Amino acid sequence: MNGFNEKGLNEDAFGEKTTLSGLKTFDAFPKTKTTYTTPTRRGGQWTVLILAVCTLFSFHELRTWWRGTEAHHFSVEKGVSHDLQLNLDIVVNMPCDTLRLNIQDASGDRVLAGELLTREETNWDLWMKKRNYESHGEQEYQTLSHEAADRLSAQEEDAHVHHVLGEVRRNPRKKFAKGPRLRWGDNKDSCRIYGSLEGNKVQGDFHITARGHGYMEIGEPHLDHSVFNFSHMITELSFGPHYPSLLNPLDKTIAESDSHYHKFQYFLSVVPTLYSKGRSALDIVTTNKDNTARYGRNTIFTNQYAATSQSGKIPESPALIPGIFFKYNIEPIMLLVSEERTGFLALLLRVINTISGVLVTGGWLYQISGWVAEIVGKRRRQSEGVLTGKHFSD
Repeated sequence: MNGFNEKGLNEDAFGEKTTLSGLKTFDAFPKTKTTYTTPTRRGGQWTVLILAVCTLFSFHELRTWWRGTEAHHFSVEKGVSHDLQLNLDIVVNMPCDTLRLNIQDASGDRVLAGELLTREETNWDLWMKKRNYESHGEQEYQTLSHEAADRLSAQEEDAHVHHVLGEVRRNPRKKFAKGPRLRWGDNKDSCRIYGSLEGNKVQGDFHITARGHGYMEIGEPHLDHSVFNFSHMITELSFGPHYPSLLNPLDKTIAESDSHYHKFQYFLSVVPTLYSKGRSALDIVTTNKDNTARYGRNTIFTNQYAATSQSGKIPESPALIPGIFFKYNIEPIMLLVSEERTGFLALLLRVINTISGVLVTGGWLYQISGWVAEIVGKRRRQSEGVLTGKHFSD
């Protein structure tokens, strides 16, 4: 009738198809018409601020993921341990030939520590000058009578897994640091005692006493009490693998006394500690029944300890022995410290959630600030448009 059929034309081709029309009306991400948007300087500033906050938070999440998180657990020590390594570096204000070093443990064994450790004649004033020089640097010597808040924070920093394992890889067999060199004319009035020795992993007592006091020595003359001076400087006292740069409670401490007959006592609670990086220490303990010195490249078995001290002048009596006494006790628990890192997918989800939260919060703040600015501006315009003044009458 309209001539479309005669010319081979299809009338349906000139209309909208049902499928295409449905797709045209559906939009998962609806757009705002450009006529409704007006770019402003304030909006650009908010965009830059939100991008900066998203970048900062994303970098923080990435750094936290890279460093990992430390997990601390306590467990009963599994297996049977026999040996306990003791590392000592101490200077006593007495000549070396007047000192006696011994270990006596609960099993009844007596270890002649003086024959296993290195003794070196030195000068006390040189070590005090070394202490004063280092007190202005990173490593500061502390007296036992002072509060050591900075020291506790340094110990917490040194307890991190990556620090401990890093020291093991960098200095697996590093020797003890050299002391100050004696000059011509310096008096050898002190003794430096340093080294490592193995003992039984049981309760024990490591003590430094004077010659002829504490143990009967045949042929050794009795040392006069006026020579006694057990003032000492502890550079290191640790149990387990030797870490020259790690701090323990008694490292970098000095104890002095003016009296000759003086007794210094330290009570130590040794806690076996397993450090692990990249793997849960709890899983390692369940799989390894024997406590060896090393479990792997990223695992180290060592010991930590807590210390208390008590010192004072004692009466000059044969029943009382002056000296320096370290009484240590092995705790029946194990501290498991592991550094773990979540998977990359978890990191990606955290970053996405962080960015999404910043964008949503930034949008809310932008709208609220716009509303507040609009209300304040409207009230200001209203107040400026009203004439105010006094009415004067004739």
